[in-house]
Amino acid sequence: MPVLSELKGVISFVLIVMNTLLCFTPVMLLALIKWVVPFTSVKATINVVLDDIATFWITMNNANQRCLGRSTLRLSGVQSFTTKEWYMVTANHQSWVDILILQRLFNRRIPFIKFFLKRELVWVPFIGLVWWALEFPFMKRYSAAQLKKCPELKGTDIAATQKACDKFQHFPLSIMNFLEGTRFTNQKQAQQESNYKHLLMPKAGGLSFALNAMNGKLHQLIDVTIVYPNGAPRFFDYLCGKVANIKVHIRVLPIDAALLGDYHNDPEYRAYFQQWVNTLWQDKDQEFERLLLPEADVDARNRL
Repeated sequence: MPVLSELKGVISFVLIVMNTLLCFTPVMLLALIKWVVPFTSVKATINVVLDDIATFWITMNNANQRCLGRSTLRLSGVQSFTTKEWYMVTANHQSWVDILILQRLFNRRIPFIKFFLKRELVWVPFIGLVWWALEFPFMKRYSAAQLKKCPELKGTDIAATQKACDKFQHFPLSIMNFLEGTRFTNQKQAQQESNYKHLLMPKAGGLSFALNAMNGKLHQLIDVTIVYPNGAPRFFDYLCGKVANIKVHIRVLPIDAALLGDYHNDPEYRAYFQQWVNTLWQDKDQEFERLLLPEADVDARNRL
C-alpha cells in the first residue's frame, strides 16, 4: 500500500521535527548558562545534562523508527559494550540512513557519539548551534598549498584540536569517523579508481588526526560494516518503512601506541598507518561481500 507507507514517512518526519524542537530549547538555554558561568564544575555538570538530552532525542527517534519504519537490523559480530570506555567508531558510508542506524545500534550502549567537524560547519543554521552546544570538536585543517605559503601554520591544526579535546579526557565518549569522507556511489568509486569492490578509498590521515587529537585516550575501535541488501536507501524511504532488512557486522579492534604519531612529518609512521587502514578496509570489503549472501542472515535473537 504505497499511500500508507508514504503517510507513515510523513508522520515519522514530523515526529522527528517535533522531537528536535522539543530538545532544542533546553539545549540552547543550558549552553547559554554554560557560556556565562565561569565555574568548571558547573560547566562539567551541564555537559552531562546536555549529552543526556541528546541521548533522549536519539531514544525518541529510535522508538519512532521501530514503530513506523519497521526495518529489521540483522546483527553479527561483537554485541557487548560499555559506557565506561572511550571508543573510536568507524563505518562504511552509503546513505544518510547510516547515521540513524549507528544511533539505533549504540544509543545507551556506548558513550554519546560525537563527530569531528570542519570549523565552517558551526555556521550551519540551527544544527550548527546544537553541535556547538554539545561541544562537538570543530577542527581547522590546512591544505598543502596553505602550509607551503605559511609554514608557521604546520602543526597548529592538531594543537588547536587537541586543546579543544582536553575536556574529553575526564569522562568517556565515542568519536565517529567515516573514513571514506563521503557517501559511496558508483560514480565516485569510478572517479577514485577504488581498490575496493563495495567501498571508496579510505582517508587514513583523517583517522590519524582524530586519534592523535585525543592524546591516546582512545583504546578501542568499533568497526561497523553496514549492508543494505536491496541497495542504499533514501532517507525518506527508510522513514516510510521501505527498507525491510539491514545487515550489520560489528568488530572491535585494539588501538595501540603504534597507531599514534606524526602523520605529516614521519614517513615511516605514515606508511605503517596507511597499511593498517588498508588492511582494515580490505577486511571490510570482504565482509560486505559476505553479508550480501542470503545465507549470511543471522539468528532472530540477534535482531534489533
